[in-house]
Amino acid sequence: MINRWSFYIGIVLIVSFISSAFKPSENSNNKRFYVSEKEELLYQFPSEKPSDYIGQSLPFIGKHFIGFKEAIGFRESQGQYHLVNSFGYMGKYQFGSSALRFFGIKSNSTFLNSPQLQEKAFVALVKFNKYKLQDVIEQFRGKTIDGVRVTESGILAAAHLGGAGSIRKYLKSNGKKICKDGYGTTVKSYLKQFGGYETHNIIADSSPKVY
Repeated sequence: MINRWSFYIGIVLIVSFISSAFKPSENSNNKRFYVSEKEELLYQFPSEKPSDYIGQSLPFIGKHFIGFKEAIGFRESQGQYHLVNSFGYMGKYQFGSSALRFFGIKSNSTFLNSPQLQEKAFVALVKFNKYKLQDVIEQFRGKTIDGVRVTESGILAAAHLGGAGSIRKYLKSNGKKICKDGYGTTVKSYLKQFGGYETHNIIADSSPKVY
């Protein structure tokens, strides 16, 4: 009889222990997200404040180049590597076939199925646009055009949207030349949204390759 009761008590203790492992711990601000007392879902990361990352295993990307890269990827495709839009632009950063060929990528299918290749292609494009727009960056960086403070990263982002020629025309016209893509997104909006990121360490290159 005693052995039987010991058995049942043991089962109850084991079940109680396992159940406690699935109970949510107290909310704290060092989680990626948490639910407040008002049942509102509050996201803590990503954050642009370095102080939020103290003691965290998460990297602070803020205004660093990786932040620039991920912000554009989200704006272009919400970070979807396999996305092809109605104009045929592909991947996380929405590349056209002609741009891929320029960088030595001969297969659209290979490009779409390789996140690593897409990341390399984006960096290559930034290097190339920086090479083509060195004079524009030097001339307009720090100035305010049509209410937008011009930065190197903003220029490079706008070039990603509409090509180097579009942002050149926009800045040279002092903001009077309206340049936009097939969906109506303007180079001005990219110049503003992606301004102030760290792109100075990207080396301009006239013929970057990804292989």
